[in-house]
Amino acid sequence: MMESTKSTAMWAAALLGVVVAVWLLAPVLAPFAMAAVLAYVLNPSVNALARVCGGTPGRWFAVLVVETVFLLLAAGLALMIFPILAVEVPLMRDQVPGLLTALNAHVQPLLRHYGIKVAVDEVAIKAFVMTYLNANVESLLTLLLDSLKMGGSLAVAFISNVLLIPVVVFYLLLEWDALLANVRALAPLRFRVVMDGFFTQADAVLGQYLRGQLLVMAALGVYYAVALSVFGLDLAIPIGVFTGLAVFVPYVGFALGLTLALVAGILQFAADPGLQYALLVVGGVYGLGQVLESFVLTPRLVGERIGLHPLAVIFALMAFAQLFGFVGVVLALPASAVLVVALRRVTGEFGDSHAARVDRP
Repeated sequence: MMESTKSTAMWAAALLGVVVAVWLLAPVLAPFAMAAVLAYVLNPSVNALARVCGGTPGRWFAVLVVETVFLLLAAGLALMIFPILAVEVPLMRDQVPGLLTALNAHVQPLLRHYGIKVAVDEVAIKAFVMTYLNANVESLLTLLLDSLKMGGSLAVAFISNVLLIPVVVFYLLLEWDALLANVRALAPLRFRVVMDGFFTQADAVLGQYLRGQLLVMAALGVYYAVALSVFGLDLAIPIGVFTGLAVFVPYVGFALGLTLALVAGILQFAADPGLQYALLVVGGVYGLGQVLESFVLTPRLVGERIGLHPLAVIFALMAFAQLFGFVGVVLALPASAVLVVALRRVTGEFGDSHAARVDRP
């Protein structure tokens, strides 16, 4: 009994130490955690290609091919923003002055009705906006460099992570099986069966979640592209596809897609058929899309695979964002799925142990 209590205390102390270390080293661990998730996702493809190639050189070649394809796809997703901006910036240059005048004419009487007196220098605002919209590439680069200087440490950290994550992913994929074997070897013999069961269950949950999430992304990408095209939005396909792919990052992706669609809709439809049409179309399409995602696609394609209540999802997103920043938002749901599996196994073991003690004469 004393030995069991001592062992439990040692494991509890070790777990507490890990939690404290993660909390203290969160900024450093963020790119490694992101790389681990990407390596987990890409490893099945690497294994399949390595079996075709055969041998150790085959593993190197498979890792190189799979990671290169993934990086090209990720870069393609990021570059989808540029054709959208290439169309929207000239539209903004042409229509922003008129929009500002119309907005000021609409808002000022409303404010005066409630006794609020606000002096708006419309000419100065237009001049300020047009200065940046008319800026050439050299001016934009200068502005970007000045911004990087102001937030130097943040910019350096972001660039470092962007460069570090692919390198870490490469080495993790190269040694994935050996790393898992080493982690398993660290556990005492009597815990290895429990650990194997945990990893098997966690792998099944994560696999089902990722497959379901990919189906949700594909369905939403098609929906947004088609729905926005039906209402005549010129940028319907790039914005729709981008929104569908970006919903992988909960809430953030949807908000970014909605913002792009609103700006594009307002700029295109403000003159004819009108601002109200733009707001109604974009709001209706994205509102229906959110309902479709929350009540149809996610329950049917992802379902209860994670087992988290919506409030728990929001808490997980906020907690991981606080610990790891933007990377934490991406990691929140997969990490929460693993934590749920761990809690279920712990509570299950505790329940079985308690039942055994109660039944014991």
